[in-house]
Order: sequence, then structure tokens, then C-alpha cells
Amino acid sequence: MIDVTIRRALLSVSDKTGLVELAQGLAARGVELVSTGGTARALREAGLDVRDVSDLTGFPEMMDGRVKTLHPKVHGGLLAVRDDPAHVASMEEHGIGAIDLVVVNLYPFEATVAKGAGRDEIIENIDIGGPSMVRSAAKNHASVAIVTDPADYPLVAGGTTTLEQRRRFAAKAYALTATYDGAIARWFAEKDQGEQFPATLPFVLRHGRGLRYGENPHQQAAFYAAADGVRGIGQARQVQGKELSYNNLNDADAALELVAEFRDAAPTAVIVKHANPCGVATGATLEAAYAEAFACDTVSAFGGIIAVNRPLDAATARQITGIFTEVVIAPDADEEALALFAAKKNLRLLLTGALPDPARTGLFAKSIAGGWLVQGRDDTAVPELKVVTKRAPTEQELADCRFAWLVAKHVKSNAIVYARDGATAGIGAGQMNRLESARIAAWKAKDAADKAGWGSPRTIGSAVASDAFFPFADGLLAAVEAGATAVIQPGGSIRDEEVIAAADAAGLAMVFTGERHFRH
Repeated sequence: MIDVTIRRALLSVSDKTGLVELAQGLAARGVELVSTGGTARALREAGLDVRDVSDLTGFPEMMDGRVKTLHPKVHGGLLAVRDDPAHVASMEEHGIGAIDLVVVNLYPFEATVAKGAGRDEIIENIDIGGPSMVRSAAKNHASVAIVTDPADYPLVAGGTTTLEQRRRFAAKAYALTATYDGAIARWFAEKDQGEQFPATLPFVLRHGRGLRYGENPHQQAAFYAAADGVRGIGQARQVQGKELSYNNLNDADAALELVAEFRDAAPTAVIVKHANPCGVATGATLEAAYAEAFACDTVSAFGGIIAVNRPLDAATARQITGIFTEVVIAPDADEEALALFAAKKNLRLLLTGALPDPARTGLFAKSIAGGWLVQGRDDTAVPELKVVTKRAPTEQELADCRFAWLVAKHVKSNAIVYARDGATAGIGAGQMNRLESARIAAWKAKDAADKAGWGSPRTIGSAVASDAFFPFADGLLAAVEAGATAVIQPGGSIRDEEVIAAADAAGLAMVFTGERHFRH
């Protein structure tokens, strides 16, 4: 069966957007309209003739509407194979009429959860009849059209459907029920039963947009939005610039997550390149913060991603547009800043509104061959610190330790971060050993000083953060050679005493956090 003329349509929707217009189009072509509860009422109020499902089934809606479409005269009319003589005979014997079109959207379960409703209200918003009709109609798509998306209403309003349309509708319908059931299963596991890692873990994702390609041009890619309501880089408003790529989104997310650590701090600017920060600073103004972040590594900043924790002003925008920048992320921007960015037509400007909560909980997943690795978010900030050296850090050293620790959390391991006066001085990322990371960070600081014409690198008098413990004293001694005077690290090595002794011998102050921040 290729084309199907719609003679009877069953309409039962929670979201009534576009409903009346669709029903008017169908009625004009002689289609019998069958409906339930509030949908039937809305259609009658629009002056349309509607047959109640209870009239079709011979049974009234009951149990507060829980039972109304769960009936053989509904599902028989949906599932019957129209060219199977045995099915046709059963329909005639039991007075079952064919249903050619089903228009359904489901109770708003996720919206009910999102608004903080109580358990009883959440349970009542688990749709039963709707998904059942969706599945029945989708299974029999050879004869029946199942429409779950108001965007598809114009395709059926003309009174006929093609097999190609019905196949596409069926695919969307099963994606809807899978997503719906997945959201319910996640709620039961996480919220109702308190299971972070249940036996089955459904991920509920919705296609946001296609991307030009993935990390490389030969890889296809797309952005999918999570259904948990958390706003992030994927939900930011793009004011201008070229289409965002896979790498843009990945790097922009890294920048946003880092700057969110400072959402309640003084004005802060973050510069990221290839998902690693290359400069971070706080300042009295956003302009000053950006200048200090840029000074940390003026080479890597070229073509980088910039994120700030305050609305962009003209002075900061003027500095940012002084070099080539891929993406700029901010909660907002004033009109003068917007005008300055508009002159750089390829620069992507993203406005996020409020920044994400860095302490939010949730899951992080990564695919590997044969499965997925799933873990809780690294949502901790700076824990209680334990002084382990003879000398305790000064107030300024302690502030720099805390700052460096927050940045190190977002640097690929092995991570070493030097910081002084609320700005990064040198960052070493992603090396196979910690000693090399310490040396690279120190070299970068010296290179920055040479380029700027400073008398000495900013590692002199700095605090240094290591995302995991120093397994040997050599990494610590490299930091001493670079001029660091304070150290923050997790501790926990079998050689802690050796490392502490080396710190004492150098006159360093060192604190242990008791936790690490590996980032792979």
C-alpha cells in the first residue's frame, strides 16, 4: 500500500499547538475526527464535529482518564493489516473500524519534573495510552500514519499520506517513545531510588543541529542536547560569526566550564586552545583580567577561545578584537561591545546568560570500544587544605594556590599550573610525566617574559599547582628552579616524605588537598 486516504483520524494531544488548524484541514476533506477529553473539547469549541473515543469503544473514560484508549476497538483499528483477509474478518466480526491517522503527543513528564513537582504529580504525568497508540500506529505504518510532531501537521492536513511519509513518521514516533521511557527510567533510578549507576542507564539526547564535520573533515558530526534542562555551551545564543564546528563547541565548553569556576569571583577571563587553558586571570576590571590572561601566552592565544564571567564592555571587546579569535563567550555584552565585534564577521560571539553551576552534579560519559565509561562530574572546588611543610603559606601564597588549583582542574593531565597575583604565569599540560609539565610551564613563563620585556618570568614568587601528587621530588625541584615559593598538590605518594623534605630544604610552603583532578 503506497498512498493512504485518511478517512478516520484519532487526535489526542497534550500540547495543542496547531491542533485546530490541522483538524479543520482534515474535516474539510471529509475525515471523521475521533478524540479524547481536553482535545475533543478544544475541537468542539472551534466548531468542529468530533466523535468521542468512548462512543467508538462503547466504554466511558474512567479512573481519572487513565483508561480511555486502551481498548481493542482502538488498537484493532490501528494494528489491523488491511490486506490480510483474517484481519479484515476480525474487524468485521467485532465491529472494529480502521483508523488511518493518529495524532498524539505525550503528557509533559520532563516538564513536570523540571518544575519541581511532587512525586504523585510526576507519576500522574507518565503517559500510558499515548505511547501505546504511538507504538501500535508506528508498527502498522504500512497503513497508518502516526504524527507526533506539530511540524508535520501540514503533511497530513491534505487528507492523504505516502508510504515514505509514514515510514519517517514511524521512525520519529519510536524515537519519541524511547526518549520518553528513557526519561522516566532515569527519574526512577536517580531521583526515586537514588541509584547513580542503575543496571540499565538510558541517555536521553535530542538532535540539536548538524555540524559541518567532526574533529577532522572526514568525520561526520552533530550536536545533541541533553534533556536534563542544564544550560551550557550548546544552548548559548550565537550573536554573530560562522557556524560553530565540533572543535569550536568542544573548546568553548572547556572555556565555559573553567570560567564558571569563577562565576562569583572578581572579573575573570579565560583563554583556551585545544581544550586546554593557555591563560587565566582575575582583575579589578574585565579589561585588566583579559590583559593578564593574554600575557601568559600571547602565541597560543592566537585563534583561541575566550570566556569571561561578566558582561562584555567596549574596552575588553577592543582588546579581544586586536588579534584573531575563534569564539568569545560571555553572559552578555553591551551595545558598544556588540558593535566592535560586528566588525569581525567571522568571530563567533556566544551569550550564555547565567553561567553553569560548577558544583552541579551529573554524569560524564565517554565511549570506548565495546561500551561506555560513565562517571560523576568532577564537581569539587578547593577542599580544606593541610599544611605539610615547616613554613605555612602567606595569605597571598594561599590565594594563589587556590587560584592555581581551580585552573589545574581544567588542564589535561599531567597538569602543572604556576600562578601569581590571581593570574596564570605558566601552564604545562598533557605530558607523559609531571617533570616535563613543570619544565614546559616554566619555559612558557620565561618565553612570555622575554616577549613582554619583563625583567623576570612571573613564576618568580608564584604558587604552583599539580593536579596529582609528585611521585618524585624532581618535579617539585623544577618548580623551585622556576622560582615558585608555594605548592598545592593532592599528596598521597609513597614518597611524600621525600617531597616534603625537598620543599622544606628549599624554604617552600606546601599544602595537600587530599584529592586529585586528573583530566584525560
